[in-house]
Amino acid sequence: MSLIIKPIISEKANYLTDLRGAYSFLVDTKANKIQIKNAVEEAYGVKVADVRTMIYAPKVSAKYTKKGLQVGRTNKLKKAVVRM
Repeated sequence: MSLIIKPIISEKANYLTDLRGAYSFLVDTKANKIQIKNAVEEAYGVKVADVRTMIYAPKVSAKYTKKGLQVGRTNKLKKAVVRM
């Protein structure tokens, strides 16, 4: 299984790409920076200069219904900003 889940396409990610040549990806939460660097180099055939990672905590939402309190939760995400 690949460590790279999908590239992030947003206004901020496009701005970083134009300004610094940095690309953003959603990656596996258990992957470290060296594994991410090797996966990007293998998948895209480029030389990676720098990898920065950040982990987003799961978000919890609750709503009151006829059956009582329903609690939902999103998954934990890890984002990597890779500079070429």
